This record gives sequence, C-alpha cells and structure tokens, in this order.
Amino acid sequence: MLDDPRHLNRTFDASSVGAYLADYAAALREALTAVDVTELERARAEIVRATNDGKRVYAIGNGGSASIADHLCCDLTKGTHHQNHKTIRTQSLNANVALYSAIANDYGFDRVFSTQLNFFADSGDVLIAISSSGGSPNILAAVEEARRRGVTTIGLSGFSGGKLREVADICIYIPANNYGIVEDSHQAIMHILAQYIVKIRDSH
Repeated sequence: MLDDPRHLNRTFDASSVGAYLADYAAALREALTAVDVTELERARAEIVRATNDGKRVYAIGNGGSASIADHLCCDLTKGTHHQNHKTIRTQSLNANVALYSAIANDYGFDRVFSTQLNFFADSGDVLIAISSSGGSPNILAAVEEARRRGVTTIGLSGFSGGKLREVADICIYIPANNYGIVEDSHQAIMHILAQYIVKIRDSH
C-alpha cells in the first residue's frame, strides 16, 4: 500500500456522524480564529500592490491544494472585478496540464512550478504557495525560484508549517493537524481575501 498521509490526521468523535460534525466544526473554528490577521492583511496589501503595479499573482498547490489554487485564481480575478479598479491578473500554475506534465516528464515533478516561474514571472509579481504540510519539494523549489526573481511569496500551510512557514515572505499558518481542517481553512482564507477586497472596492 502506498504511504498515504491520512495517518497524520487528528481524528474526531466517531460515535455518530453528528458527533463527528460537531467536533470537526469546533476544530475548524479554532483553526480559523488562530490565523495571524497581521499576516492576512499583509497578503491582501501585497495582492493589491501587485495589481496596481500591473503585476501578476500566481498560485500553486498539490492535490486538494491545487484545486484551491485554481479556485483562488477564479475568485481573485472574476470575483473581485470592478469597473473602477484594475483587474487582479492571476495564473494557476496547475491549470495548463500539457505544460505541467511536460515539465514533470522532462525535468522532474519537483520542478513543475519553479520552471513555470522561470518562464513567466517578473520582479514585483506575487506567488501564493499552498501546502498543508509546508514541506512539498516542488512548492519549496518554487518559493526559492520566486525569491531569486524578486517575486513576493505568500505561504499557506498547516500541521507544523514545515519549511514553507520559515521561507515564505508572508506566512498564513493554520495550526491544525487534520488535512480537511487545513484545506477548508485555506479555502476560507481565499474567500476572505477575495470578499474583503470586493468590499473595499465597492466602497470606493
């Protein structure tokens, strides 16, 4: 059997599905209320700064985090669109399957994101790197490449935070030991950033 990381998950009261739901909901609330709002504000400000400067926001992730990266790009671009403000230009580096798989095949999976940043990224851009463990080699390689290129890095992590928590310029860390809780929190953070930006835009 493949080494599935689900064994790392904190488990909840399984005496009934209702009990599990109650425990899960409490853990999700605890995780979200522990987020460092100073770092969250820094992330928002950096996204807006890049947009005003005509720069681009990239997003990356593996597995469920890849889906969050794609969703984040949808909500930050289409979901925040306002006729009086610049469009937030986003690009998920998971989305082009042909390019992604060609890089993985020719250069190795650890380089699927860093190589694309080498192709596309400019100084002043922003990279949002999503990794529940904070230790995925391809995520960390991308952060390293981003820093070489003058790209601001925003790291979303969970569990111990891994190395991503240490190397990202801005760290949005979820102190939880369950993949569902961490991923749901990252998804919520994505919605919070997009909806807050919309609220500010609609008021100006």
